[in-house]
Amino acid sequence: MNTASLIPAPDIIPVHWAWFKVLLITTFTAHILLMNIMLGSAIIAFISAINRQSESSLISLEKEISQKNTFIIAFTINFGVAPLLFLQVLYGNFFYTSSILMAVYWLSVIFLLITAYYAAYIYKFNFDRLALNRKYAAGLSALLLLVTAFFFTNNMTLMLVPGSWVRYFANPSGTILNLSEPTFFPRFFHFVIASIAVSGLFTAITWQRKKKNGVSHSDINITRGMKYFIYATIVQFCVGIWFLISLPRDIMLLFLGREMVHSAVFLAGLFAGITALVFGFIKKVWPAAWATIISIIFMVLVRDMVRTAYLKPYFAVEKLKTIYQYSPMIMFLVATIVSTVVIIYIIRCALQVKPS
Repeated sequence: MNTASLIPAPDIIPVHWAWFKVLLITTFTAHILLMNIMLGSAIIAFISAINRQSESSLISLEKEISQKNTFIIAFTINFGVAPLLFLQVLYGNFFYTSSILMAVYWLSVIFLLITAYYAAYIYKFNFDRLALNRKYAAGLSALLLLVTAFFFTNNMTLMLVPGSWVRYFANPSGTILNLSEPTFFPRFFHFVIASIAVSGLFTAITWQRKKKNGVSHSDINITRGMKYFIYATIVQFCVGIWFLISLPRDIMLLFLGREMVHSAVFLAGLFAGITALVFGFIKKVWPAAWATIISIIFMVLVRDMVRTAYLKPYFAVEKLKTIYQYSPMIMFLVATIVSTVVIIYIIRCALQVKPS
């Protein structure tokens, strides 16, 4: 069967495609930072909850995560709407198709997130009363977020391989998973390990701020957060190599010297990651954080380049038909600016509350 015949016609867009590409990359960068903190914090909280040492510093770390993660989950979900919409605008003919092929799992994401959110609230408001049983609430929230990430990874990889869509004719029930795709598991673990690293760094930043206010256990929890960051980052480099060599050869070589821009972006991200690790070893929390953010920005660009390379035989955003209608974009930008100002104001008010 001709693979191209399986791909729906793309939608017409109202402004130049570059607007949507910039907005996709920008909003996804913000979303992935929050998503890393959300998932990684849930995992760290669970690890702390099952630790039998019951150190008071571990309990304080766990309680701090329980207080923050409900807000982080809310921010992550809301910040995830924009990049998902921009993805649909540019690649809707691929994304909608892959979503239909795995419809049962994709629709379940809503219920998984709601349940994970509810478990996080149980964990937060019943922290002391649950005592040792709080590990079940923490574990349930972390597990459901991991399953959600698993399904997202499936969708994001399935949309890139239209050749595998023919499986629909043998399985039209909406339960197709893309587990045979060579990049599936390295991509999934690349995200999970990154989440632990970023949330470890976020933990160190949180407790560094608490240290200025004289909160006990600050030093040990800063050290603990940096250890999560360092060890996870080291593992991340190994998983990143796995991810790179799992790519089709022609795509992999784009980042290994065949194309100057692709290679430069990849090396910049790699260098920023190594720099972050060096700062981590010498316990420079904020320099490590900035280097990590820079690394994430470059790796988001690499991710976009990989998607473009995968879809090149079938599609290019440059060829999208445009019928110019600027008013929706203007309204969106105005709403974004207003919303951003409000969010910054809310966060500043929250930060002014004296930590307990």
